[in-house]
Amino acid sequence: MISLKSSDEIKRMRDAALITIEAIDRMIAASEVGITTEELDDIAYRYILSQGSKPAFKGFEGFPGTACISINEEVVHGIPGKRKLQDGDIVTFDCGCVVKGYNSDMARTIGVGNVSEEAKRLIRLTEEAFFNGVKGAVSGNRISDISKGVEEIAVKNGLGIIREYVGHGLGRGLHEEPEVPNYTTRSRGPVLRPGLVICVEPMLTLGAEDTILSDDGWTAVTSDYSLCSHYENTIVITKEGPCDIISIR
Repeated sequence: MISLKSSDEIKRMRDAALITIEAIDRMIAASEVGITTEELDDIAYRYILSQGSKPAFKGFEGFPGTACISINEEVVHGIPGKRKLQDGDIVTFDCGCVVKGYNSDMARTIGVGNVSEEAKRLIRLTEEAFFNGVKGAVSGNRISDISKGVEEIAVKNGLGIIREYVGHGLGRGLHEEPEVPNYTTRSRGPVLRPGLVICVEPMLTLGAEDTILSDDGWTAVTSDYSLCSHYENTIVITKEGPCDIISIR
């Protein structure tokens, strides 16, 4: 069932989103060659707790980290640990927290040190795909109007679209209905209505569109080990158009 959110619920989610983006920014600022993903995760953990919030991911279905930290060919759900960042890596931080029972969820991919032009292009186009998809997030449109915008950028630029992981609704639950694919399907999906809160999150690759699961049981990697980039924000459908939840007043 799709749940439309009240203004009070949306404000709680905005507060959670503001904490989360600061936690991600702090991890990004500390991302240098030699630091471990465990150390980066601890930065997010300490900051979220300092704000009177709690990590949304830690313990969710058994996940051990505050953030999913995925490197290079890792698509999502990378477990923080002893791995050190290397020159030329691209790193995705996917993080969320809970404020008064409501979740936030967002992701960013960055480059570390001397990153290839190909990797920089992938990161840039993944963000562009997000914003192109959000253009379709207008009340009265359907989920497929978002999917079409994301797909358009990927296809135009010869990038693969991860199909096993998609965007989703957000609220008291970390993953709520509806699903928000990054590609078009036969179904146009539900109608977008004011009060709907969704996470739009393109995951684009330099190669394969399917994934394999690592031995840790969590980390998904591209089946051909090609680079993957991920960009995610939480969007509120309003009568005036789509709005980044952080901008809601």
